[in-house]
Amino acid sequence: MVKDLTEGKPEVVLWKFSIPMFVSVIFQQLYNIADSVIAGKFAGEDALAAVGASYPITMIFMAVAMGCNIGCSVVISQLFGGKKFNRMKTAVYTTLIASTAVALFLTVTGLLASRAMMVMIHTPDNIFADAALYLRIYIGGLIFLFLYNIATGIFNSLGDSKTPLYFLIGSSLGNIVLDYIFVAYFHWDVAGVAWATFLAQGVSCVLSLITLWRRLSQIKTEGKVALFSGEMLGRICVIAVPSILQQSFISVGNMFIQTLVNRCGSSVIAGYSAAIKLNTFAITAFTTLANGLSSFTAQNIGAEKFERVKKGMRAGIAMALCVAVPFFLAYFFFSGTMLQLFMNEESSMAMETGRNFLQIVSPFYFVVLVKLMADGVLRGSGAMREFMVATLSDLVLRVILAYIFYAPFGAVGIWMSWPIGWAVATALSVFFYLKGRWIVGRSS
Repeated sequence: MVKDLTEGKPEVVLWKFSIPMFVSVIFQQLYNIADSVIAGKFAGEDALAAVGASYPITMIFMAVAMGCNIGCSVVISQLFGGKKFNRMKTAVYTTLIASTAVALFLTVTGLLASRAMMVMIHTPDNIFADAALYLRIYIGGLIFLFLYNIATGIFNSLGDSKTPLYFLIGSSLGNIVLDYIFVAYFHWDVAGVAWATFLAQGVSCVLSLITLWRRLSQIKTEGKVALFSGEMLGRICVIAVPSILQQSFISVGNMFIQTLVNRCGSSVIAGYSAAIKLNTFAITAFTTLANGLSSFTAQNIGAEKFERVKKGMRAGIAMALCVAVPFFLAYFFFSGTMLQLFMNEESSMAMETGRNFLQIVSPFYFVVLVKLMADGVLRGSGAMREFMVATLSDLVLRVILAYIFYAPFGAVGIWMSWPIGWAVATALSVFFYLKGRWIVGRSS
């Protein structure tokens, strides 16, 4: 069901729109975490490390998919808010065609280069074969990953955050069940984890595209709608390309950090793998709320209702704070309990690694959430230059400091780079927001 986000009390509208998105991310992260939980519990520490070792590479492909999602959702939201339905449908069809082409290209390239990428990040010999196998199966399902993310972005652009939630719940539960069957009963180990994700994403992708097609047919338009537009693709790329670069740079930065972690051995890799999955759960939750704020911002800017954007920003921070508190309490005070989901107690070095990471990083969730909300407004307005500056400053600083601190402090030094990078980037994002860059940078 499509929904106009330009009417009604901004705080109430944003909360109602964002809550299903937040529930969606809970289920999405549950099935991401399930991969590591089941691998660690039923296939052992090396299997957990193998899944984790390929994680930064898989995040590069996810970054491109999310960049395409952001690019189309901002443009479609603005056109929907401005009631330009013919052009909006053209934007949808153009995005689907272009994203399919990108996904196919990355699938072929990724399969050819998968082994070289695992060598590049210094994957230890004892987990190399399993990590490479997991990566190849994951890459084989990129077309599903891309089109599902695009469909989700389009639903959100139309003010419908509930439909993606229903598909994600089904996909998540299906993935968890298949994980358990393939690993615990069939003993496929790392391959079972990968195939479970492949199948769950595939079914969810097909169903979401069918539903999207039906939903679009209910929006009345006049005359013939163009199926592809070079001009519209260019407009989408203005948002999507910086988003892809931003997301990809972060993933590349994480690969550099993973290279440092890989030097510490498979136990540290396993601990980091578990902790980074938990940390990603929290950050993705904040980012999802920011994506909701982006759609809200884009629709209201399309309708030229700028005061509603300011009220949405305040509501977004309030929502993120409510989410940050339980994550902080769980990760800081009960980090050991959380990590036991992934590994057995005898994995002492892995447990210590994970605890150190979570207790250093989690207090700064209250800082980074402000950055992500400000970024949501900047991105929704099309102020991509400012958005990229704030984001890349975090990445560059984090990577540089990780290498500097690694020499004297070891793995703990790597974790120390997170809070500093977040603090600097937050200051920049808030500065751009307060200076009104989201109004100056809005798309026409």
